Amino acid sequence: MTEMVYGSVPVRDGEPILPKWWRTVDRWSMSCILMLFGVGILLGLAASPPLAAKNGFDPFHYVQRQAFFGGLALTAMFLTSMMSPVLVRRLAVLGFLVAFVALAFLPFFGTDFGKGAVRWYSLGFASLQPSEFLKPGFVVVAAWMMAAAQEINGPPGRLWSFALAVAIVLMLAMQPDFGQACLVLFGWGVMYFVAGAPMLLLVGMAGLVVLGGSFAYNNSEHFARRIDGFLNPDVDPTTQLGYATNAIREGGFFGVGVGEGQVKWSLPDAHTDFIIAVAAEEYGLVLVLCIIALYTTVVVRSMVRLMRERDPFIRLAGTGLACMFGVQAMINMGVAVRLLPAKGMTLPFVSYGGSSLIAGGIAVGMLLAFTRNRPQGEIGDILRGRLR
Repeated sequence: MTEMVYGSVPVRDGEPILPKWWRTVDRWSMSCILMLFGVGILLGLAASPPLAAKNGFDPFHYVQRQAFFGGLALTAMFLTSMMSPVLVRRLAVLGFLVAFVALAFLPFFGTDFGKGAVRWYSLGFASLQPSEFLKPGFVVVAAWMMAAAQEINGPPGRLWSFALAVAIVLMLAMQPDFGQACLVLFGWGVMYFVAGAPMLLLVGMAGLVVLGGSFAYNNSEHFARRIDGFLNPDVDPTTQLGYATNAIREGGFFGVGVGEGQVKWSLPDAHTDFIIAVAAEEYGLVLVLCIIALYTTVVVRSMVRLMRERDPFIRLAGTGLACMFGVQAMINMGVAVRLLPAKGMTLPFVSYGGSSLIAGGIAVGMLLAFTRNRPQGEIGDILRGRLR
């Protein structure tokens, strides 16, 4: 049977790791990630000095920390992208177990840093948010279970993955962190759909999500306050959404100029959740469209390369990681323009945050490892081989 390769030459025996990695990795997606990180440093220079002055730090304290954590994130991304899918899966399972236990113990040992949601462990010199590391691990574990379910006499992997997703969603809702809970459920739903879930079942699950949202609205003051603020047609100009909306409006097409923005002096989360408002005010719609194009390029290229993949585990895991990456960016930007309720979610590789940066580097590294070019037979060749 003749083997065909998409976009590369057959693997050469004994080829060194680095040349082989460089030849097979998706360099366009990797370049987009590096540009997003560069944009994050640029916006951090504009957004973080007011907060640093307020907290008594040097003007570029948060930028320096972002550069440090970003360096760790990029290192993790490069190292993970060089691994084989089997090694990625094994390490992801171990990482998921550690993050799952850490998430379970948050109510007892975690802190909220005055934000009303217990999501972090305080380490003194930094903080750790387990949910950020849980997401990529969960995607890989759920994909492994679903792929195993497709084998003859395989385990009920879809049911196991669903039970795991429900357990994680419940723990996240208790913090409360409904944004991450929705993201985990979305990632599982995408993989389940790709794995061949009946449409009727997905519709039923959507109905359960609506019922769960109604229950949360009636029983969680935190959740109800955010939904009411989103549905209210009048935006209070003194709220975070009000400041962000005004900043985007003032920025126009080309922005008010570098360093001339005012929203960073009013928004406490200008360098994290609302970093896109700083970009829109100072650099205008032009930079926002460039940022959207970079995220779109990573997701679309990853999905196109995964469409050629024959291994169901790699296809499912890569799809979950790519969609979760893109949807998180969409949610962050959607909140800033009032298309979605406030979620408290960072913009991947652009917002400040040690946990989100390092976890994002690991997740994208996994995605790059799964989308590397590998020798694969044409589907027709595979079918003919099975018929012989």
